[in-house]
Amino acid sequence: MIWDELTSKEIEALDPSIPVLLPVAATEQHGPHLPLATDRMIGWHFAHTLHQKIPEQVLILPPVAVGCSSHHMDFAGSLTVSHATFAAYVEETLEAVVEHGFQNLIILNSHGGNQGIGQVILEQLGPDVPTLLLITWWKLAAEKLAQITETPMGGVGHAGEFETSLMLYIAPHLVREDLIEKGQNQSTYAWAEADMLVASKAALYRSMYEMTTNGVFGDPTAASAKKGEQISNLIVQSLKYLVMDLVNAED
Repeated sequence: MIWDELTSKEIEALDPSIPVLLPVAATEQHGPHLPLATDRMIGWHFAHTLHQKIPEQVLILPPVAVGCSSHHMDFAGSLTVSHATFAAYVEETLEAVVEHGFQNLIILNSHGGNQGIGQVILEQLGPDVPTLLLITWWKLAAEKLAQITETPMGGVGHAGEFETSLMLYIAPHLVREDLIEKGQNQSTYAWAEADMLVASKAALYRSMYEMTTNGVFGDPTAASAKKGEQISNLIVQSLKYLVMDLVNAED
């Protein structure tokens, strides 16, 4: 079910144990070939596809479309809010959900810059919510995603192989295929190297322009719609398993 497509009376009649999912994303540059809405569209695709598969077992909130993207502001069109603003918005939205009696809350994140403050939200709000989960989609099934990638470490970064594949599957009309090019990845210390699937040994702050001057960190030339479908099926199935775990725990 989609939260804002229901009436107030329909919300009131729902079982308060139904998992409620909040997609959080970003509006920021994704290289020359992907739209600013990439993170928001990918997160909403996962959430909405999950809703289509189990419409009576999950409730999807309106997405948070602007996130913490200060490291992208060298590139035109990127929007950002502060960590404090983002945390306040997400926490107060979820507090409103809890006020209506719902007990199982899921934050579904599709933007790397939201991960740190997402953990803070989890720790600040968690003690006051019966169940609160934070999921970043590429971490949800990292081992199986590693079997899909065809690029070496660094290939599944920002606007790279995975995000481009998903957009070719979700919204091919928005992908500027003639502008797809490899990321101009700038190397750094060996202990700081990372991408979506490989975590660094220590965190090092760099703006996206310092990481890659063309705004692409990864290798979108290895992307395909077929691969996007594989990724989508894997993530949605993983989300379904997690949500049904919460549903069954209430039985």
